Amino acid sequence: MVPAQGGEAPPRRDPHGLGASVEPAEADAKVRGTYPYTADLWAEGLLWAAVLRSPHPHARIKGIDTAEAAEMPGVRAVVTHQDVAGEAGLGRSVTDRPALASDVVRYHGEPVAAVAADHPETARLAAAAIIVEYEVLDPVTDPEKSFEAEPLHPDGNLIRHIPLRYGDPAATGEIVVEGLYRVGRQDPALIGAESGLAVPRPDGGVEIYTGTTDPHTDRDRLAACLGLEPEQVKIYVTGVPGALGDREDLGFQLPLSLLAIRTGSPVKFAATREESFLGHAHRHPTLLRYWHHADREGKLVKVEAQLLMDAGAYADDSAEALAAAVSFAAGPYVVPNAVVDGWAVRTNNPPSGYLRGEGALQVCAAYEGQMDMLAARLGIDPAELRARNVLATGDPLPTGQTVTCPAPVAELLAAVREAPLPALPKDGPVEDWLLPGGPDGPAEPGAVRRGVGYALGMVHMLGAEGTDEVSTATVKVEGAVATVLCAAVETGQGFATLARQIVQDVLGVDEVHVAPVDTDQPSAGAGGRGRHTWVSGGAVERAAKMVRTQLLQPLATKFGMSAELLSIADGKITSYDGVLSTTVAEALEGKELWATAQCRPHPTEPLNEAGQGDAFVGLAFAAVRAVVDVDVELGSVRVVEMAIAQDVGRVLNPRQLEARIEAGVTQGVGAALTEHLRVVRGMVRRPDLAGYALPTPLDAPEVRIVKLIEERDVVAPFGAKAVSAVPVVVSPAAVAAAVRAATGRPVNRLPIRPQSAVGVA
Repeated sequence: MVPAQGGEAPPRRDPHGLGASVEPAEADAKVRGTYPYTADLWAEGLLWAAVLRSPHPHARIKGIDTAEAAEMPGVRAVVTHQDVAGEAGLGRSVTDRPALASDVVRYHGEPVAAVAADHPETARLAAAAIIVEYEVLDPVTDPEKSFEAEPLHPDGNLIRHIPLRYGDPAATGEIVVEGLYRVGRQDPALIGAESGLAVPRPDGGVEIYTGTTDPHTDRDRLAACLGLEPEQVKIYVTGVPGALGDREDLGFQLPLSLLAIRTGSPVKFAATREESFLGHAHRHPTLLRYWHHADREGKLVKVEAQLLMDAGAYADDSAEALAAAVSFAAGPYVVPNAVVDGWAVRTNNPPSGYLRGEGALQVCAAYEGQMDMLAARLGIDPAELRARNVLATGDPLPTGQTVTCPAPVAELLAAVREAPLPALPKDGPVEDWLLPGGPDGPAEPGAVRRGVGYALGMVHMLGAEGTDEVSTATVKVEGAVATVLCAAVETGQGFATLARQIVQDVLGVDEVHVAPVDTDQPSAGAGGRGRHTWVSGGAVERAAKMVRTQLLQPLATKFGMSAELLSIADGKITSYDGVLSTTVAEALEGKELWATAQCRPHPTEPLNEAGQGDAFVGLAFAAVRAVVDVDVELGSVRVVEMAIAQDVGRVLNPRQLEARIEAGVTQGVGAALTEHLRVVRGMVRRPDLAGYALPTPLDAPEVRIVKLIEERDVVAPFGAKAVSAVPVVVSPAAVAAAVRAATGRPVNRLPIRPQSAVGVA
């Protein structure tokens, strides 16, 4: 910085406060590999755990013999369902999953027993030595057959049915298009596999160190299963190596706790990648049948849909995912009439659970396929057809809820339509082409067709249908150093950075620390759906403002003015008339200030028997234009560019927001083209990162953020909206639309199979 004439340069201040690209405090440690994750933890006298999992998707357990395993040298304990002293049920929303299987196993990989030993290999060998006598049963793997099958669970096979009826169910349009769509089983495939460390407590309880996203729910469920009081179970949240939903499965935390209590020693578990694939929940595979009715001008008259979600063996959050799918079945379009039936059913497939955009992604792929089909039938440009039907603030959803938040869908669509298209490969030399299938692939330039496709989508923020969203935060300031205590888990979504920015903004304090999370702190709820930005960020802001009042009130009283007439900026406190000017550090000298506050958004209500109700706190929208190259002889697809315009409310951290959008788009491209956990008759095939194809850097497209609309949501703290989920939801539909445009073929399955892209219709 060049000093002003006759003076010195002011001291350099790093970017801080809301709106600045503040770097995460842990960024350097993560880059250098020194950031501590659960898998790095150690304790004196450490034992290692291994879990025995069912080799069958459906079988009756006739007996479990642990004698041989227990007698192996180095083995300290073996536990089964008989060692579960309290309630037997696990699960996020519905506790229908046994802690350890007792009379029956319902999916491939279900935990049956666990072992603690002095070496990890000994533990694995001992687990393999446990003899389980199974009576193998025929698995129910087709969700359509689940309705008539024998009950797989005491609660039955049907988890939820939502019959949404809106407007005139008998209404018809001049043009009707019908489509059948399938969305596959996407896995979170997180950077780090699940791991945990359990340490016994003197009071008979246990302490768990793990990378969970919802420590208080985990604590309460574990305590109930262990037959302990909640205060006897404490969870410390360690570094979380990425989270796209519910990060940790209690299926290993519970046996880990049992083993620690039984042995009186610390016990550690570190899942292999195969165990990770078998143990955690996946995106709901969904079968969707649609009928779109429209007039000859392309205005939608009615949407009919039948949605069938495969929940797998247990309910988890399938009821909530189904509510989102049914509510958003028509997409961000004005639909005067709707008839939608949605079902979530149990099968003997792997459990399904929350994954970014759950429910919304599946229906987006289908309703956008319908819009493309309708445009082709009417001879209207697909983007123009969408523009004629877009939703806006003040319009109703098919659930009857009026959209009161900003809904700039038309502006988003216009932004991606107007963005310049990438150059065609033919404009450069053939040897420089980036062909589908990679630089060493068999694609030929003459077989490549380019396609451009559009998609619009929406997600809801926070919990829905009456979920009590509340978070608590404490802000302490001492010696010009602030500390934030909030049980909102930093999973990579940037909450810890946001909390620092909020306090910097409100109090003018540069040095802000966010305390580690444990269950001694008040609950902040689970991560996901932007809730920590909204609810936990709101709690931090309120607590910081209370501390601000404590800081300013004595100064205001001294100078005979209201505290509202004092402002804090750039580390200085000044009055409106300039009489008072002091630094925040001087005002804080010798003081210790603190305050605790809560944030709770306005309540929602469950959907009624007709699928009607104000079920959602807020909505976020995005438009995506995909450009793809397709080799129509091989069926291989290369995503050239993804242009996105997104409704963000307010940009709180530009660099972080852009990174979240780019990551969401890439995850969506994975869902569109490569990611599918293969399950054959209930058996997971190739549960590893060689068999499950994640997008590589060569597959990741150019992501161009063409517009961020900052129209603040007045009911949200800071006016900001969730940014991570909606790109995941919209991107697969956009890629499918682009492949349709390139080939003229109906693309009705995700991920897109090569045979779907072969030939030109």
